[in-house]
Amino acid sequence: MTEQLTLLEIARAGEISPEMEEAARSEGVEAEKIRAGIENGVIVVTRNRVRKRVKPLAIGEGLRVKVNANIGTSRDHHDVDEEMAKLKACEDTGADTVMDLSTGGPLRELRQAMIKNTDLPIGTVPIYQAVVDVVNSGRKVVEMKAVELFDAIEEQAKEGVDFVTVHCGVTQRSVEKIEREGRVLDVVSRGGSLTVGWMWHNEEENPLYEQYDRILDIARKYEVVLSLGDGLRPGCIADATDRGQVEELVILGELCQRAREAGVQVMIEGPGHVPLHQVEANIKLQKRLCHGAPFYVLGPLVTDIAPGYDHITAAIGGALAGAAGADFICYVTPSEHLRLPTVEDVREGVIAARIAGHAADVARGLPGAAEWDLKMSEARKNLDWERQIELAIDPERARKVRSQIPPSDEDVCSMCGELCAIKIGRMGKKSEPD
Repeated sequence: MTEQLTLLEIARAGEISPEMEEAARSEGVEAEKIRAGIENGVIVVTRNRVRKRVKPLAIGEGLRVKVNANIGTSRDHHDVDEEMAKLKACEDTGADTVMDLSTGGPLRELRQAMIKNTDLPIGTVPIYQAVVDVVNSGRKVVEMKAVELFDAIEEQAKEGVDFVTVHCGVTQRSVEKIEREGRVLDVVSRGGSLTVGWMWHNEEENPLYEQYDRILDIARKYEVVLSLGDGLRPGCIADATDRGQVEELVILGELCQRAREAGVQVMIEGPGHVPLHQVEANIKLQKRLCHGAPFYVLGPLVTDIAPGYDHITAAIGGALAGAAGADFICYVTPSEHLRLPTVEDVREGVIAARIAGHAADVARGLPGAAEWDLKMSEARKNLDWERQIELAIDPERARKVRSQIPPSDEDVCSMCGELCAIKIGRMGKKSEPD
């Protein structure tokens, strides 16, 4: 492939690319805002240059909080048609991006089908592909060769993946911090644990850290956004903001600068499980240590006691994180910690995360965010049920619930009936003079 300027280099030259223009139109902002944000590293635009069908997406400072949905197969459950149904659910419910986290079955077939069948940006965690290939070859995970990991990254970039999670901050130094302090749940990130296991077995440094320039070369070649993964994120609130998590964040901040110097766009991934009173501090810490890079958070989940309802615990944390400055929320479904999500779980997870993101947009004073709420309030004042359904974040769910009321309550709701506060208030007003 002929060497081309990256979006970051184009932005530094003061120029606005078609991708920046399209992302700006979608965001409802001036293209110069996107260009300047990319130049300063506080905005990224996801758009692999070899992918034919993709909608450029801007993520970062001063923009709407974005939502990612994870789908993908496992060794025990792999049905490509079902994953395509989940992909459709992601589109229908308004996810901004989709990540393929497959670890079993026809991994390449599924990933290629995702790239072909949606214009949403696609993300992956290439180490999953690498270790599955190793296991399928009859070897142990820890026998993976470094070159196989880099080959997986390039293979996926060449196919058109728009952003990749790479656990470059899992190093001997950061793992040592965890070992010294101790944790309740040790390392819960799948990619992080695979990396730690490989390092221990081979008694070597993490190749993703040691040979970071190889990743930068691939990202630059294909215009792939690097999502520097939080392989040491806390898996329970008792482990939140510990030495291992913070040490990894320090390393990611250093790698963020190196990526920018190489002309590569970068964002940072964050926790995880964080108690409510530590969420804002985590966001501010990341923004300081990582030079304002867009922050991509999983939740965060603010309590550990709600299996079956973790889309709610994550939405609580996500709203607070977004209000504090997080730019990108990874959804959590009701099946988190329990099983692979169903299509309905995907729907609920996306909607919960979008609610959190919108609440954050309102709190941050994003232009136009509160206007949506105002329109809903006006529709409620007018008892305009059709308009309320149209404005709902999930119109399908709203219509289904509304359809269950008795015919006699069609102009009100079945909870208040004729005691509807809005209806009574109208009756109490004096008639306008003729």
